[in-house]
Formats: sequence, structure tokens, C-alpha cells
Amino acid sequence: MVVQKQAVAARPPIAESWRRSRDAGVGAEVAAAPLVFDRDTVADARGAHPLDPHLPLLRDLLRHVADETEHLMVITDEAGRALWTQGPPAVRREAERIGLMEGFCWSEAAVGTNGIGTALATGRAEYVYATEHVAHVLHRWSCAGAPITDPDTGRVIGCIDVSATVAALHPATVALVAAAARLAESRLEVDMRRRDERLRERFLGQLRGAGVLVTASGRILAAAREDWRGVRLAVPSEGRALTLPDGRVALAEPLGEVYLLRPPSGTASGGHAAGRPVPDRRPLLTLALLGTDQPSARLDGVHLPLTLRHAEILALLALHPEGLSGDRLSWHLYGDDGSPVTVRAEIHRLRAQLGGLVRAKPYRLDCAIDADFLTVRRLLDEGDVAAAVRLYDGELLPRSDAPAVRAERDELAVRIRRSALDRGGADALWTYAQTEQGRADLEALERLRDVLPQDDPRLAAVATRRARLLDD
Repeated sequence: MVVQKQAVAARPPIAESWRRSRDAGVGAEVAAAPLVFDRDTVADARGAHPLDPHLPLLRDLLRHVADETEHLMVITDEAGRALWTQGPPAVRREAERIGLMEGFCWSEAAVGTNGIGTALATGRAEYVYATEHVAHVLHRWSCAGAPITDPDTGRVIGCIDVSATVAALHPATVALVAAAARLAESRLEVDMRRRDERLRERFLGQLRGAGVLVTASGRILAAAREDWRGVRLAVPSEGRALTLPDGRVALAEPLGEVYLLRPPSGTASGGHAAGRPVPDRRPLLTLALLGTDQPSARLDGVHLPLTLRHAEILALLALHPEGLSGDRLSWHLYGDDGSPVTVRAEIHRLRAQLGGLVRAKPYRLDCAIDADFLTVRRLLDEGDVAAAVRLYDGELLPRSDAPAVRAERDELAVRIRRSALDRGGADALWTYAQTEQGRADLEALERLRDVLPQDDPRLAAVATRRARLLDD
């Protein structure tokens, strides 16, 4: 396919975009943007997108352009798929003819040079006038778009665009969409700072002076060195060695939605935060009970293997921080067949591992607790579906027959599935589909088939799994 030639030399950004369009096989005959989301999928994608809470603010900023003139406002996701549009009826009718509406894809690979796709491709605000578009059908349109970057991950998550059926947009339009994108990023950064502060308040006592608290995206939240805060490391994963800014190597230990990096003992650098000694804190018991037949714990970073019964007891005590009587703990573990005598024997054996951290009358844990299943539940309560699904490694203690554990396991499995399907977005859905229950979830696979971009390599795995389930 051949991109049309212009009478005058194209601006460098446009010439580069034409080349990318040609390499993608997009020519002048494109009639409209392709439909990639149906109405239900658009609604799900909106709810899962981080810009959803900030849409009223963006609408207010662009309202006088998009509502009171002949302009259309479009907000897309990172792949150029339109999630929200706003504008007067006459312009919306014109836009429908070319697919400039919710559910259609405006990447360069789909329709060639345009304000949305070109801004996403370059990572900066761009404008495209009339015949600068590759597709002839877009020569009646001009548009300006600006990408939006997530301050937490550093990745582009969407684009704000203003389009109109005019030969050229007012020069201020480019500045307007760029300002709207910066405003969106500032609001996302406010949200991020609030999450950061909540995480610091929760885990700061576990640093023990030399540790480093890191987000799942690799940003340092807290450390002995104040000037390290905000520095970005490699994305952590459990047991992975990461290099700290001073050259030391530390291992990543998961703490819910963050990681604790513990440098080798005796290599602390920089003293205590802000010159103040870190107060003596209660020990931290970290429980890993999701999706595993070998539950385990860490006590201040020291690995502790757990029997299934001890894992059940710790899960129940974590669920009831106020404590449980012997009768109640027995009922939660064994149902009507339980006995407080049996419970006392198990508690005695558990104390051999945890010492005085297991208190009696009532039975309770005298330590800070970070349990993976409780973190997932809290994230669901807060509406952070993406983080909850990322941390959900599978069902709670899948081999347990304890009545209270079964009830918690079933409730959490239902909540995580429903949240992933209704508000999770493509990445969260894919992550859920990697769990044992998700791999056999036909509805999740069919939703993934609808929301993943057509060039996404994950689609092949989705199609294979879906066909296998339909054949069974």
C-alpha cells in the first residue's frame, strides 16, 4: 500500500508517522477505525481505567471546547481504544461515520497518522491537520492529542484528543490537550502519594533501620537514606536480588503490595532516617497462604515452614486480631467435631516455632501481621482491583477442610473473580486467568478475547485455552 504524497514537504513528525503507517500496512483507502470493544466491554474498560475517577475534572476543563463549539473530545486507553467521547450532536454524527467514538481503535497501526495514534507513538503532544492524515476519509478532520503517563509505573496509559471537521485547529488546542494531560497526571500523582503514605504508615516500623521499602513498580518508598525516596529500582519479585543506589545488593521480600529489601547484615548505610533512631517495633509475621500446598511464614524475614494445621490456626488468628477462645477456635477448625483439648495441643506445638508471640485467654497473635489473603481482601474493599488480582496467587489454603477457612476461601475466590470480570481491565483479567481457577474460567477467557488488542501475543493462548474448554 502507498501513502499519498503531499504537495509540500511534510513536517518531520508527520513524515515519521507516515513511515510507521506504511510499515504497518495502512494506506489511504482506510474507511474507518475498527471496532474493538462492544458496549459492555467499553463499560468494563472504563471502570478499570485509572482515569475513570478523574473524568469529571477533565470534562470540565475541556467542556467549553468540546460542548460549545464544533469540537469532539476523545479519551482513549494506552492502545488508542476510545473509552469516552464528548461533543455536540452534529459532530458526533460526523464522527460515527469514521468510528471516532467509544469502542473504536485509533492507533497508527489501525488507521494511520492521526492525533491520537501519533501522540501515543511519539509520547508527546501532536497535532494532525486535514491532508496530513494517511486515510483520505480523514482529510476533513483535524485533531490534537496528548498522551497521559502513569507517575507510578512511568508507562503511557491513555490519550486526550480534541478533533473537529476543520482544515486546521486553533493553535491553542495543542496547548489545551497538553495541559489537560498534565492535569490528569497530577491527579494520578496525588492518588499515588496518598497510597504511598498509607503504605509507609503501615510498614515503616518493619524497616529496622537498614531495610528499604519498595513498591511493586520499583519505586523506593522509605529507606534509611532520605534522598533515596522516589528512586526507581528494577521491578522487584520475591527472592530477586536488587542493587541499591549505593551499590549494595538486597533480596526482595514481599509484604503485601510492597517489597522489603534487606541488605546483608552489617552493611547499613546512611544512618537512621532523618537522623532519628528507629523505635523498637513488634516482630512482623508474614503469611503466604494463597494458592500453595506448602504454606509458609516469615518472622522478621526468617523463613518458617508451616504444617497445614498451623497455617489454618494462623489464618484464623489473623482474621480475628481481637482473639478467639478455645471453643471458638475449635469450632472454626473442626466444626461440631472439635475439642478445645485438641486446640491446646496444636497451640503448644505452634509456640515452639513462634515462642511468646502466640498469647492465650483468648488465643491471639502478639505481633504485626501481613497476610497475603488479608491484603487482597483489603485491596478489593478499597477498589484497587488490579493490585488485588496481581497479589492473588490462588485460593486460600486449597487443601484445608476447616469450616471457617473454607468459608473465607470461597468468599475471596468469588470476589476476586467478579471484580476481575467487572472492573479488572485486560491486564488484571490476564493475571487472574493465570491462577488455577482462572485457567478454567470460560467467561474470563471470552472477555479477554474481546478486550485484548488484536496484535497482542496473549490472544493465541486465550484462543487455545478457550477451544480446549469448549471441546471438553
